[in-house]
This record gives sequence, C-alpha cells and structure tokens, in this order.
Amino acid sequence: MRIVLGVAGGIAAYKAAHIIRRLRELDHSVKVVPTAHALDFVGAPTFEALSGQSVTTDVFDEVESVNHVRIGQEAELVIIAPATANILAKITAGIADDLLTATVLTTTAEVVVAPAMHTEMWLNPATQSNIATLRSRGVHVLDPAVGRLTGPDSGPGRLPEPEDIIDFALSAKDGSTPGGLSGRRIVISAGGTREALDPVRFLGNRSSGKQGIALAKAAHAAGADVELVAANIDSGLLTGLPENIAITPVESTLELQAAMRTAQPNADALIMAAAVADYRPVEATDSKMKKTGDEGLTLRLTQNPDILRGLVDERVGTQLIVGFAAETGDRATSALDYATAKFDRKGVDLLVFNDVSDDRAFGHDDTAVQIIASVDGQTKVGEEFHGTKDHVSQKVIAALTDQFAHVESTT
Repeated sequence: MRIVLGVAGGIAAYKAAHIIRRLRELDHSVKVVPTAHALDFVGAPTFEALSGQSVTTDVFDEVESVNHVRIGQEAELVIIAPATANILAKITAGIADDLLTATVLTTTAEVVVAPAMHTEMWLNPATQSNIATLRSRGVHVLDPAVGRLTGPDSGPGRLPEPEDIIDFALSAKDGSTPGGLSGRRIVISAGGTREALDPVRFLGNRSSGKQGIALAKAAHAAGADVELVAANIDSGLLTGLPENIAITPVESTLELQAAMRTAQPNADALIMAAAVADYRPVEATDSKMKKTGDEGLTLRLTQNPDILRGLVDERVGTQLIVGFAAETGDRATSALDYATAKFDRKGVDLLVFNDVSDDRAFGHDDTAVQIIASVDGQTKVGEEFHGTKDHVSQKVIAALTDQFAHVESTT
C-alpha cells in the first residue's frame, strides 16, 4: 500500500522513524512528507534512509511532475504523526502553504492524525473545535496518550506508541475499527469500587481505570456515543478524554449497579471493565473506628450483587455485553480455565481475559489479554496479544464491531 507519512514539528517527531521502519517491514511503501519545522528535530537523510524515497517540504520541488498534487493523488493512506496543534489548525482551515498541507488537501485517501502537544494546547477550545470539525469530515483522530511530555510536564498530549498508531491507521484503511460504531451508544464501566468501613477507611482494589479509559477513547474514535461510568478514577486520568464523552462518577458497587441499570435501556452495548468488589461490610460506622487494646478486628461482610449477570438477564433486544475477567490461577486450575468458566456462567457476548498473577495488569500501561467469544455455539478463546492498553482497547473495539456485524447478519 502507498502510504504518506506526514511529520509535523514536535519533539515526538523522532517516533516517526519507528513508524516508517515498521510500515516498511509490513511491505508498505512510505513517502515521508515532513514540515520544515519537523526537519529541525529529525533530518531529511534519516527519513530518506528509512523510507528509501526522497524527502522535501517545498511545493516548488519537482514542479515538472506537479509533486504537490501527485503525492496526494497517489496516496492510499495518509498518516500525520505527530500532528501538532498548528498542523491541525491548518488542515481544518484548508490551508495549503507547504507540501504536507497541500497533500492533505488533494488526497481522497483516508486521513489519520495522531495529535501530540502539551496538555494546555490539546485542551484549548480552539484545538478541540478543530478536532471535532476534522472528525465530522471523516478524518480519523487517534486521541493522544496520557503521560510524560517535554520537560517535567505530564498529562494528555503524549504521542501514542508507534504500534498503536499503525494499528489504528491500518484499521482506518480497512474500515474495521474507526467509524465502525458510528451511531452506536456504548456504556463502559471503569476503575474499582470502594466499600466504606467508616468515613475514612474502605475496602477496595488496585484497579486504576486506565483500561476503561482507553476503551472509552477507542469507542469514541470508532464513532460511538460513549458514557464512562467511572469508579474512583483519578481526575488526572480523566482529563484527556474527549469532551463529548459523558462521565458518571460512582464509588460503591451498589452505585455502579444503579448507574449501569439506568444507562442500559438506551445502550447498544455495555462494557463492564470496572473491578467490582464481591463483598461489602454489613454496616459502615458513621464515625472513624478507633483501635482498642491489642485485639484484632473482625469484619462482617455480605455479598454484593452480580452486576454483570444482572445486566445479561435484563439485556434489551440484541444489546451486546462485554465482560472482563482479571484472574489468577492456583494449583488445581489455570487462570484461563477460571476465565472460560466465567464466560459460560455469565452469558456475555465477549469476555476479555487477562492474567493478573504477580500484579501483571493493575496500574501498568502494558497488558496482555485474550478475547473469549461464542462462535456458532462453541466457546472460542482468541490468541493472546500484548501491548499498551490503547492497543488492547482497539482490539476489543474491533471485536465488538465484528460482533455487531455478525448479529446483524443473522437477524
């Protein structure tokens, strides 16, 4: 496939080298079209050596072949990574004052942009308005990651990893992910529930909510109307979400259950990514419990409702329900066997399984999952795939999109 890789002038331009190398390994032709400022970060010889093609920024180069039009006409896919606030504003306005913007204006291929900039620039209303406009025109926007930026700054605005950008872009080309959920309403739970013991203490778990946030971003990028039911997620992690993702904060398991049941009637799919407490205290005290003497403390717990099973029992029409299983194995049973049993027991359409033995998932940016589904009445376990939570989320959303297509083809 003939791919144009646009590179704008940001510190993340160095990652473009990894994108070129990987695309070439996948047997794609890569034409690099940087901006003049991009060459302040990475030189043209680097791009030429990796791509095997000449590099220029000027619309007056190769005039005899009408280069500033020909590149866009011949492209089968255009990727801009990193896409700065400046380049986003230009292509939104239809400005064509260099080779990259002229290429975007002339191409009829799918266009994918991966923004990267400081948090304040990403959240600025002007940038968000440009993003919304580009999406409305069919441009595929991969939301930036949350993490370390230039200098001491940290927050939303980091360029996603090269593999995530490539997966997203190739999905945009074949139509399997971006836009695949257009017109769908997806409700996603994320984080970990907390059960109060007293005004200070609670029973909780290690879930950060990062996976659920990544799922919300992936579903949004695929065109869905998204609601995120957020159980005790750090506000800093929520900052980078697109503004039109609705956020419903909850704390306890019962509050999460109520929020999901309220949202269920109008949802096309429910994704239960939150880590839900199985038990809660029989009673919580109104004041802080005091330590008395040297005796231990005995807590009386009662079982929480099975939210996932309840949602399955109350599903609306052909509504799809996705569960998560964070499992550990023991001497008698593997983590995967426990997950498969959960899939059969819960009655969900898809179950995303990850082995959390040795703290391998909670709080980390990378994870490994397998998707369990029912195919022609038989339980099928997909191959394990590794990657960032963004990468995994794109795979899950692609599987959900395929499931919608399967349901519609059989009804």
